[in-house]
Amino acid sequence: MGKYVVSPATHRTDCGRYRASFSVHRSQGNGSYCRVFRFDRCFASREGARLFAVTQGWLQTSMSQPPAC
Repeated sequence: MGKYVVSPATHRTDCGRYRASFSVHRSQGNGSYCRVFRFDRCFASREGARLFAVTQGWLQTSMSQPPAC
């Protein structure tokens, strides 16, 4: 997404539901930036968790002042 690489991920919980997360990575010159966001919210499907992670990643990288996660 622009100058950032956003990688969404899903994780199955012990109760069979799914949690969402994403990482944001940016390399520029000699420096790099990497941050991982994990969410407490659970989803009934892997696709629901993935869609949530993609949306949150897009918000994080496209807004000048992203919402606090």
